[in-house]
Amino acid sequence: MSLDPKFYQTKIEQHSAQLASQRKRNRLYVAGELASFLSAIALVAAYTVWGHPLLPALAVAAVVAYIALRRCDVAGCGRAERLEALRRVYAGELSYLSGDFTPFDDGRRYAAPQHPYAVDMDVFGPLSLFHRINRTVTSGGADCLAGLLSERPLCNGAGAKRAIDRRRDFISRLAKEEAVRTAFMSYGRRGTAGANDRKVADTAAVKAALTAVQGISMPRMARSGAALAMAWALATGLTASTVAAIVTPLSGSVVTMWATAQFCAVYLLAKRPLREMGKGIDRLSDQLKDYAGLIRLAAANIAAEQDGEEQGGEVERAAAELKALVDSMDRRGNLLGLALFDTFLLYDFFLMRRLARWQQRHLGVIARWVDRVSLFDALVSAATFRFNEPEAAEAEIAETPGVLFEAEALAHPFLGAKAVGNDFTATEGNYYIVTGANMAGKSTFLRSVGVSIILATNGMPVFASRLRLSVFTLFSSMRTSDDLGHGISYFNAELLRLRQLIDHCKHASHTLIILDEILKGTNSLDKLNGSRMFLEAIARLPVTGIIATHDLELSKMAEEHPERFHNICFEISLADTITYAYKLTPGVARNQNASHLLRNILRGIAPANEGEGAKKG
Repeated sequence: MSLDPKFYQTKIEQHSAQLASQRKRNRLYVAGELASFLSAIALVAAYTVWGHPLLPALAVAAVVAYIALRRCDVAGCGRAERLEALRRVYAGELSYLSGDFTPFDDGRRYAAPQHPYAVDMDVFGPLSLFHRINRTVTSGGADCLAGLLSERPLCNGAGAKRAIDRRRDFISRLAKEEAVRTAFMSYGRRGTAGANDRKVADTAAVKAALTAVQGISMPRMARSGAALAMAWALATGLTASTVAAIVTPLSGSVVTMWATAQFCAVYLLAKRPLREMGKGIDRLSDQLKDYAGLIRLAAANIAAEQDGEEQGGEVERAAAELKALVDSMDRRGNLLGLALFDTFLLYDFFLMRRLARWQQRHLGVIARWVDRVSLFDALVSAATFRFNEPEAAEAEIAETPGVLFEAEALAHPFLGAKAVGNDFTATEGNYYIVTGANMAGKSTFLRSVGVSIILATNGMPVFASRLRLSVFTLFSSMRTSDDLGHGISYFNAELLRLRQLIDHCKHASHTLIILDEILKGTNSLDKLNGSRMFLEAIARLPVTGIIATHDLELSKMAEEHPERFHNICFEISLADTITYAYKLTPGVARNQNASHLLRNILRGIAPANEGEGAKKG
């Protein structure tokens, strides 16, 4: 059973109320800004008319009030954006619980027809496993999650259990950190228009921008202590001279010449490095600021999953300084303000100095953490899946060599509360032949096994009351299709898939194969002989298999080789209506439903000779 939807509904209501309150305050800030700005202008105008000495002080107070209110307005708008993003995250999760996955990327671009199991197990595409789990907010995170679901197990050999257990424990811990996960996911909802709109930070572009920043050559004086002292002296001197020109007989032309020279010197000195930096980040400023926030969240929570040389505090400082640098670069777009600040505060010089210090101290740290953010992004998705499915179990990883799969009440995660659980055990070198009527549950059972393996070996929750398994590779053949564009018939496509399976098993230490009908594209006798030949040959490799079939003759292999071949089935009950139990039992299914169902469809069609007799009568 999934999480109670009331949890997300309550969160949506809370954030909607906070958002409405914040927007009301923002409107007051805007009104205050307008009033203080107009007041400052009016006070200056009044001073020019009446010359009262109190008026300039009041004008300065109005300007200070405007600046303070402006800062509150900017901060309030940021908080409103965050609240709206959080509300959209909760709305998306509420959609998930109702079976609507449209707010999330379905990962169809990762689908590959030749993949060992992804197509058969519905890993990618609409309503797929990826579609249900994915909450990633970076392109690197989506790639990482796709890799987890479609690549070989996390680790092979002696370290497999430790690595998977460690990831499972991290996912379980992160699932409890609801505020952290939601804050992280909210970056994908900030600045979007519609409820289902998402933005994904381009990891490759961010890496390219960081590489560009790394390649910027800074003047030596940017890091010089003497240059810093001179900059402060020049800024202080010009400000003092300006004040002196107002209150003393000092000529204004001296101040003007000093200011012009100072502006030109600062602008020309910092022009090249800041232009190079601008090329790298201008189009990515929002993404870089987002990445800075994502890195800070990841650094505070990822230590349990990935060891790193950097301490969390250092990474967070590096990310905070990156965001401040990008904000400072954005402010350079105001040319009038830039001229003023470069002249009196040497803004570009100090910005260049900050960039040089950040480049030297933190650039390498941030570059390394971009990839770690991708992993954390994928694990946030896994942890959210864990949180949304509290009734799902945590699989136990066994150190048993070879294939071991022991499940109790195993169900398919896509079916929800209506799923019927089944007990099933598979051990190394054994083959399980599954028989049953159409729609009796064979294919769903095969996919339940496959999907559970994918989830369990990534430390994600499984839909069973208990699951214990070893680490092995998986290969399936369930949805073979022809390719007329390349002249490949259905039967030829089946042969190519089986050849791919054999090649895979030759190079894998232990493999579980899942097959839904072997050689469907040929006649019954040829199909039976070919299926027997294939199973007898593949049994010589370190392979374990689950094979669904309608051919009851294939089940006789369990009589010929009882030590390795076993029959299990999904039986149905035939009467006026067909009863599907969807329960896995030992033995061979005897009842089939094709004729029964077809008879019901044809019931309304009268034979031609009966119609002619009626006319004659």
